[in-house]
Amino acid sequence: MGSLWHGFADMGAVSASGPFVITRGEGTRIFDDKGGEYIDATAGLWFTNIGHGRTEVAEAIAKQASTIAHYSNFGDFASDVTLELAERVARMAPVAGSKVMFTLGGSDSVDSAFKLARRYWVEQGKPEKKIVVGRTKAYHGMHAAGTSLAGIPANGEGYGQILPDTETVDWDDAKSLLGLIERVGADNIAAFFIEPIIGAGGVYLPPEGYLREVREICRDHNVLFVADEVVTGFGRIGANEWFASSRFDLQPDMITTAKGLTSGYVPMGALIVAPRVAEPFFAGGTWFRHGYTYGGHNVSAAAALANLDIIERENLLDGANRLESELAQALSPLADLDAVAEVRTGLGAVTAVQLADPSKAMAAIAKLREHGVSSRAAGQGALQVSPAFVMTTDEVGEMADRFAAALREL
Repeated sequence: MGSLWHGFADMGAVSASGPFVITRGEGTRIFDDKGGEYIDATAGLWFTNIGHGRTEVAEAIAKQASTIAHYSNFGDFASDVTLELAERVARMAPVAGSKVMFTLGGSDSVDSAFKLARRYWVEQGKPEKKIVVGRTKAYHGMHAAGTSLAGIPANGEGYGQILPDTETVDWDDAKSLLGLIERVGADNIAAFFIEPIIGAGGVYLPPEGYLREVREICRDHNVLFVADEVVTGFGRIGANEWFASSRFDLQPDMITTAKGLTSGYVPMGALIVAPRVAEPFFAGGTWFRHGYTYGGHNVSAAAALANLDIIERENLLDGANRLESELAQALSPLADLDAVAEVRTGLGAVTAVQLADPSKAMAAIAKLREHGVSSRAAGQGALQVSPAFVMTTDEVGEMADRFAAALREL
């Protein structure tokens, strides 16, 4: 029995079977300790947008680490590489004039947005606005705020109430949000958190017009609108946009993001804050007493800049746009298999192959590995597909063929 405690795992089962040990990655492929080669259908955990093994990023990391690995951003301290990255991300942001606070990952970003939402209303003289609203099926990380907003019931079980004044509405019905506002009063609600595409909850695409409708409801009732783009940010949404908020013209008050910022080469996240919310804290005399020792880490910032250079130079936003249609075309026929209930696809470089019997999810993952594909279960029996933007048309077809062969044997 090994010493590593894996996240989101039945450790008894892992100990019995042994871990799936990945030793190397190259492009869209990963390799295990037994020499097996696999198509990486999930880009790690939604994050390796530029593919594995990009030496340009590794060299940027090494150069920065040998110069100065990190210095805190607290108070008036800053590092040149972190300042450069903040300006670059701000230019990409859907709302002009946005400010950027760096974190260590998506869960950090969500906690930061949660706290800032409540603190903002205190600064506006409305401390009673403290209820934070999430949706069913939603995943916002596993820190205190994300767990309290858990729209996946199992992720909140056994912890009790971690943070009070949180509510959940239906993921696909704008009237559910409106009904909550009418019941508890807009004067008591601080913010609404929303993933433009439900990610870990099973890859559910927003119903037509839903995002626009909930955005208008928040605007009409003076509720902060927080777009959780940990998955969709930095190109995965397609349409040659950096963020889903741009594709759907959401003009969010805050964006939480992470994964694609560095393509997972080192940990980093960000909270992007629109001028409306940032202004009270930049006017002078007000402290937002929040931050992370390693927020804006210099090595992470260098990796992020190299990652963004690659995405821009190789036009990988267009690669994600291409994958949107190619994944839909190649994977939609899987819905005809007996083992598959439906295929959710057609928006961004993401797809879910929903099993007819959700209890067979882990067996399906094992079958996929036998056929040389690494995927994972999301939601209730959905198989996640979210490849690197460098995946070719031929590789999409190869991956679809391997999915079909594995699922026929399920």
